[in-house]
Amino acid sequence: MTRTLIRGATLVTMEAEPGNPCGVTTGDLLIDGDRIAAIGKHLDAEAPAIDAEGFIVTPGFVNAHMHTWQTALRGVAAGWTLTEYFRQMHAGLATRFTPEDIHIATLVGAWNQLDCGTTTLVDWCHNNPTPAHSDAAIDALQASGIRAAFFHGSPKPDPKPGVAPFWETPHPRAEVERIAHRLQGDARVSLGLAILGPHYSTMDVALHDFALAKEFGLIASMHQGGGAARTPEGWERLEAAGLLGPQINIVHGNNLTDAQLARFVAAGMSFSVTPENELTQGHGFPITGRLRALGAAPSLGVDLESGLSGEMFVTARIALGVQRALDHAAYRRAHDGIAAQHDVSCADALAWITVEGARMLGMSDRIGSLAPGKQADLVMIDARRMNMFPVHDPVSAVVMQASLANIDSVFVGGVARKRNGQLLADGLPSALATLRASGERLLQRHTHK
Repeated sequence: MTRTLIRGATLVTMEAEPGNPCGVTTGDLLIDGDRIAAIGKHLDAEAPAIDAEGFIVTPGFVNAHMHTWQTALRGVAAGWTLTEYFRQMHAGLATRFTPEDIHIATLVGAWNQLDCGTTTLVDWCHNNPTPAHSDAAIDALQASGIRAAFFHGSPKPDPKPGVAPFWETPHPRAEVERIAHRLQGDARVSLGLAILGPHYSTMDVALHDFALAKEFGLIASMHQGGGAARTPEGWERLEAAGLLGPQINIVHGNNLTDAQLARFVAAGMSFSVTPENELTQGHGFPITGRLRALGAAPSLGVDLESGLSGEMFVTARIALGVQRALDHAAYRRAHDGIAAQHDVSCADALAWITVEGARMLGMSDRIGSLAPGKQADLVMIDARRMNMFPVHDPVSAVVMQASLANIDSVFVGGVARKRNGQLLADGLPSALATLRASGERLLQRHTHK
């Protein structure tokens, strides 16, 4: 088994201890096979060593929500509202995708996540009209080297005569069974369900899909918000049926009432916020502060590279900045002045893209922090570069100053996927050419603002 010793780094372990919420220490980290074997001062181990003085090592980031199939359409949706997105993406461009388009978008999208320091990607794939489309996405995730949760969804085209519309179509049991069998024993790629939820489906479909996820022991993730709900009483009926719990993940959630949010937090449900897209497309303000008031915290996701950055640094920074702005506005209204201090910290923001992402996936025992026995999913951040130097507070430096330029090395399960600033991806130039051709073909005859 491969062993690697990272020497002399500033380690942001995210293993909280009194007075040190992010577990910051200086020392060595030993990788043995796919796991972290030891963390300490001056470790004595026979292993190839990496001199990490001047580097900050953090857990790999968890991107809790991204539609990776849209990678070839970067920038196309940058000016769209949510209404335009539904019309032009789901009812338009999405219908043109072949399995080959899905594969190349997912492969390059996953590689870009690795390049940006993400080691775990929740690929919320809802453009898979055939099993071949799903297989193409899974093949790409497996080939990329990233840790991934493939959340199987369903397409959302305009209704056609004689065909049940998507909101009346239950999630396909046979396909769930097939993919679950295919991924059985895969150490890096797992399965979840990207369902319509009560907001975007009939009640019968919602009850079916929630029960299906519960039967298979899978996370059921769903968008909540964006226009009027198709089943306004849906959540109450799902609660009454006993179908809510830690396996339920709500994405966005901006229009949930305070009472609903409190009940859902009490039930152990998780929440994935995509702050940049929620602000851009018109979902509303992220629910980060509302969750914090209930003693909970969100995981964060990029959402759409067809319109936004793929960097989790950016996502965390926007989530933090917006919540601070909302908190200050509330304080000013109540006290006609500026608060003495922030209620939300850089440590909180870093937890949203590490610890909370792992919690959302039920993987806290494996990823999200650096500790002996956990998977060796980690990022080496070069803090010697001018944009971060000098570092006085490593947590603040990571959240507020770091960028793609600082991501020196990325390990997933002990395997180097990026080293010395270079992504280790065979065939990348050819893949980029294929991605460009895919995007150009998909956009033929398509007009957009």
